[in-house]
Amino acid sequence: MLAQIYLKRGALVPIHAHDSEQMTYILQGSLRFLIDGEEIIVREGKCCTSRRGCHTRPRRSRTRFELDVFSPVRTEWLDAADAGNL
Repeated sequence: MLAQIYLKRGALVPIHAHDSEQMTYILQGSLRFLIDGEEIIVREGKCCTSRRGCHTRPRRSRTRFELDVFSPVRTEWLDAADAGNL
């Protein structure tokens, strides 16, 4: 599953886990990402990965535009069950 994500400054994504592996490629801006308690910074043109079931939290200081790839597909997004958290 491929998702294009745009988050404005001040947007908050809660810590979460899902049944998919995730690769995040930063198209614009930068991302502070907390993955299982370890913080990394991913800059424009770079990517990071998180394994299935790990606890993640995107944390950032400015607007960012990213491309996320999930495997397998995130079914909770397909049936809108997670719509309040998007």
